[in-house]
Amino acid sequence: MYQELIDKKAKLAVIGLGYVGLPIALEFARKISVIGFDINAKRIEMMKNSIDPSSELEKKDFEGCDIRFTNSLDELREAKFFIVAVPTPVDDHNVPDLIPVQRASETIGKVVKKGDYVVYESTVYPGCTEEDCLPIIEKLSGLKNITDFKLGYSPERINPGDKQHTLARIIKVVSGCDAESLDQIAKVYELVVQVGVHRASSIKVAEAAKIIENTQRDLNIALMNELSIIFDKIGNNTYEVLEAAGTKWNFLKFQPGLVGGHCIGVDPYYLTHKAKQLGYHSEVILAGRNINDNMAKYVAKKIIQHIIRNSGDVKSSRVLIKGATFKENVSDIRNSKVCDVVRALKEYYVNVDVEDPYADSDELNHEYGFGLVKNIANDYDAVIISVPHKDFMLLDDAYFSSITKPHAVIADLKGIYRGKINNRNYWSF
Repeated sequence: MYQELIDKKAKLAVIGLGYVGLPIALEFARKISVIGFDINAKRIEMMKNSIDPSSELEKKDFEGCDIRFTNSLDELREAKFFIVAVPTPVDDHNVPDLIPVQRASETIGKVVKKGDYVVYESTVYPGCTEEDCLPIIEKLSGLKNITDFKLGYSPERINPGDKQHTLARIIKVVSGCDAESLDQIAKVYELVVQVGVHRASSIKVAEAAKIIENTQRDLNIALMNELSIIFDKIGNNTYEVLEAAGTKWNFLKFQPGLVGGHCIGVDPYYLTHKAKQLGYHSEVILAGRNINDNMAKYVAKKIIQHIIRNSGDVKSSRVLIKGATFKENVSDIRNSKVCDVVRALKEYYVNVDVEDPYADSDELNHEYGFGLVKNIANDYDAVIISVPHKDFMLLDDAYFSSITKPHAVIADLKGIYRGKINNRNYWSF
């Protein structure tokens, strides 16, 4: 398979062209022939015109790429090596939503042929690729894994907004259904991953490796969030404590904050879901999730308490939230916990404005029921800086004084204005 791709006698297809799929497709397209497949016709047209719907890539990133964008199954059938990079979210009850990956498996089942390779990159719980996805492919295609086609798993490690840790610069974990598939899949990914690949012993090991990467981060951030609640009661600034503790060589430098996005706030639920299926109730992981999921309400509570203490008129109070995306300098609003802050404040009938130079107002309205304010007012009772966008980093004390009432509080969730706010109340984790 590897040699066929190199000689351009075979094509590689990427199914799902979002934050993960499109960068992968374009990276491969600089080396081999690629078919970029997505069910969204509007997105396909944008990419045909060298526009990234996710606003992560620039027009120049499409240049010099041997790629054809399509939503046609007939064109997808031309490929022999398929990479699945569709989302794997959770539902309102934090139960894994496998519909996107199941539908992608159905698509594969309609186009896969003898001798083809299928590699999943979507984050799932250990066993999902072989136990949930593979049967769909085999049923629809009438083909059998190993005998007729090869199955593999290589977890995505795309970090939106990160221009340093790109696909080519992060070691890629790869796995296959047998020794031959592992070797071929590893060679294919080595085409685009400059720093090399790690060959996992099985698909389940590769799935588990991915799921614990973000579970570990989630738990460490949960610890920081719990510490910030304790330190707030003591009267310590958490970031000052972390600076002091960070002088020790083996102290892990995590920070408190709202935990959103499509990875850290979601992936642990896939692992605990699988554990529950196996008769084990996870305690530590779910405890961390509970802390992180409730930080938005904690922030809202602190703001409401400040307003009550200083003006007492909650219903006529105004709050500005600066930042709506799940992290800095990206347009991605998936699982943004800012929406939870907005919701919690509005439960007290607070008037909330949201500002973000990267987010799309219509998309926010569609997803969360609120849009972005066009004009910043000058009478806010509180300003919450939830996301440290580079556009916010240059703001100063005079700016915050100009948009707030004298009794207002500046709630700096990431600690970027520590020591810089003198004319208003200041609060941080």
